[in-house]
Amino acid sequence: MARGRQHRRTHGVMAVAGVVCCLGLGAAGCARSDAVAQGPPAGDPVQVLRTAADALVEAGSSRTRTSLEMATGGTRVTILGKGVYDYRKRLGRLEVRLPQDPAGAADRRPITELLAPGALYMKNRGAGVPADKWVRVDTATLSDGNLVTGGATDPFAAAEVLRGTSSAAFVGRTEVAGARVRHYRGTADLEAASQAASEVNRGPLGAAAKGFATARVPFDVYLDDEGRIRKIRHRFSFVNGERREPVAVASTTLLYGFGAPADVRLPAGEDIYAGRIAQE
Repeated sequence: MARGRQHRRTHGVMAVAGVVCCLGLGAAGCARSDAVAQGPPAGDPVQVLRTAADALVEAGSSRTRTSLEMATGGTRVTILGKGVYDYRKRLGRLEVRLPQDPAGAADRRPITELLAPGALYMKNRGAGVPADKWVRVDTATLSDGNLVTGGATDPFAAAEVLRGTSSAAFVGRTEVAGARVRHYRGTADLEAASQAASEVNRGPLGAAAKGFATARVPFDVYLDDEGRIRKIRHRFSFVNGERREPVAVASTTLLYGFGAPADVRLPAGEDIYAGRIAQE
């Protein structure tokens, strides 16, 4: 019986040791898995970013928030926007809010913007325009390709700037608005982006390449596990036509709510204002 008790104790010790060993191996395995999850993702960052816009087309649509910060001569202004965008139809609707004017007047009415291939439609933009009329701007005539003019960067154009990525590096993993993302930092060339972009953005990005102070655009971008852009921040630079001073612009676009309804209807011809717009 003594030998039986000793056998049972030995067997029990071995069993406990086996459990501890398994736990140890399991912990090591988890550590290795976590290390893999936190390590750099597979794929060349440059190639990954050049095709990031395709994931948005596959997603179909999303909600968006935008921020455009401009600094010149010691003055900084921020323009905020929010809305929806359809990446397949290349149509978007934004509500853009301008900063309060220096005189301290009441807050300005938000500007409603419709983004469409080759055109930007704006309501409540420009003194003297009737409240029920839209102002139409041909984006092919804009020297910045409508990356700045509307007070917000067209979300799909922002994504297609990445098609011109010339250098990029993986920074690390983090979260954006509760989503796990991969952070990349790099530089894009607007001329290269225009050549690789979809037909609707080829002209505007080419115009921006010539109109900005430099065609090189530094950026930070955050991709989720499905390769969709969740946040992108560009830093543009152009020359003020009147003072000939460089203007630094930081454009941030946040994308979320993928698959959200994006019913964007363009105004009829009779709803477009054809008169002169006063400068504000």
